[in-house]
Amino acid sequence: MKPKVGFIGLGEMGKWMAINVVKAGFPLTVFDIRPDPVKELAENGAVPGENPADVARKSDCVMMSLPDTQVVETVIFGENGIFQGLFPGSIVVDLSTIHYLATLRIEEELRAKGVIFIDAPVSGMEARAKEGTLTMMVGGDPGAVEKIRPVLDAIGNNIVYMGKSGNGQLTKLVNQLLFNISAAAMAEILPMAVKLGLDPEAVCRIVTTGTGRTFALEFFTPYILENNFKPGYPLASAYKDMESAAEISSRKRIPLPVFAAAMQTYQLALTQGLGKENKGAMIKVWEKALGVEVRKRRS
Repeated sequence: MKPKVGFIGLGEMGKWMAINVVKAGFPLTVFDIRPDPVKELAENGAVPGENPADVARKSDCVMMSLPDTQVVETVIFGENGIFQGLFPGSIVVDLSTIHYLATLRIEEELRAKGVIFIDAPVSGMEARAKEGTLTMMVGGDPGAVEKIRPVLDAIGNNIVYMGKSGNGQLTKLVNQLLFNISAAAMAEILPMAVKLGLDPEAVCRIVTTGTGRTFALEFFTPYILENNFKPGYPLASAYKDMESAAEISSRKRIPLPVFAAAMQTYQLALTQGLGKENKGAMIKVWEKALGVEVRKRRS
């Protein structure tokens, strides 16, 4: 018998993950503060829940795909939060990307209630969420993970068990930090190249095929050259990864000097009002400082 699943958070990623869960044949109860995605899920066979607590009461496994740590904590512990509807043996799966240390605190509080908490942040854009081909980094009780693996299989095709609770978020953070630092390095170095007279298109062609290439360069430079800073996750939303790393560095006394330098570029971009644009927009910080633009040269 398939477990009853609850899904809270039907945003850009969550909507498609939830649709794939219900298409895989799992009884699904859903909730979102916006009525439109709930209606769409209902049209696909899901049952709307009244609030997060109601979803928890009707589910063996509650999944969440939410924007940040504060929202996750509110959905769990706030008014009509899932904490009120959970019962011993319930499984909560957090697909969101939130702070590592907060994940440890949440797991401890739920464990005291007899609830199993699994952190399973995902990697991949909306297209992969729609296809059910996301990468998932999973931390938590191995027995519980295996119990819900068929549900996870409906969402991703690369599910990697990372060990104890919190390790999923920690792995996602490592991935995001390497990406963010690469984006900050790109933002600093490409304007220098243009300032010294190099053709930006030629430079981007070299670095995206040479030893200096990174995913950040390959993804962002075509958009930068076209002056398009919309595709991808907005800077203001992605800043949570930088905050999480700064908290770990401070609390655990782990020096991260390269990260700290990248953080300065990130914060400068936010203070210059670039929060709604993608990480490639960090290049504007150093373009402004050097008086250049890394764009296609129009004939």
